[in-house]
Amino acid sequence: CWARINLDGQLIKLNPPQTMIAAPLKKGAAWDFNGRAGELEVRQHYDVVAEEDIQVPAGKFHAFRIHGEQTSPSRMTIDRWFASGIGIVKDETTMRAANGDLLQRISLELMELPKTMARPEVKSDAIPKQLSVSLAKDRSGKPLTTFSSNTPEIYARWQGQRLRKGAKVKAVWIAENIGEDFPQDYKIDEASAVAETPHAHGAFTLVRPEDGWAPGDYRVEFYVDDVLVDAVKMKILP
Repeated sequence: CWARINLDGQLIKLNPPQTMIAAPLKKGAAWDFNGRAGELEVRQHYDVVAEEDIQVPAGKFHAFRIHGEQTSPSRMTIDRWFASGIGIVKDETTMRAANGDLLQRISLELMELPKTMARPEVKSDAIPKQLSVSLAKDRSGKPLTTFSSNTPEIYARWQGQRLRKGAKVKAVWIAENIGEDFPQDYKIDEASAVAETPHAHGAFTLVRPEDGWAPGDYRVEFYVDDVLVDAVKMKILP
């Protein structure tokens, strides 16, 4: 996870990106997140404590129960139930005061099964192309479509062609197939920028997770004003 939205609706970046689910999951697995959320230091520890059945409004699932303890910036416990092929089906967060009094408990449950949306059609070639796009290991490196699992950063580069001033350019990272623990066409992250000139250019950066990239098939979709204009497929090798 590269960022969170706080209660005021502000996007808070996480440094380094936080591991939400450390695959492959198994009982007894554990991981830590020691980093920063904006200006705050965050320390969390997670354990996979059980593999059990759970009932939520979307149905009954066989899931891994993940228990997390946060010690900074405030004390908090997090319990998540992760079902392979579906994702997190329940999330329960409890916050307590220093004396142990309950301050807040938030419980989220999956209401319906995720739906795979049809991939939007790319604009016709008859329409002037608005972006030239490529992927690379750095801002000025040669275009690549295959990366190793230890690649530090992947750059999604774009070059505008006849963009309107103020056009929104967006890149969406999607995992097409990275194993049975994640659904197909799983959205990893997205980023956007505003074009100030018709030939504006830039690069969006995807930072390697702490445990490395999950091997498999991915693609990056590029949008202009929320209309898909191009897509690049890529592969992560072990």
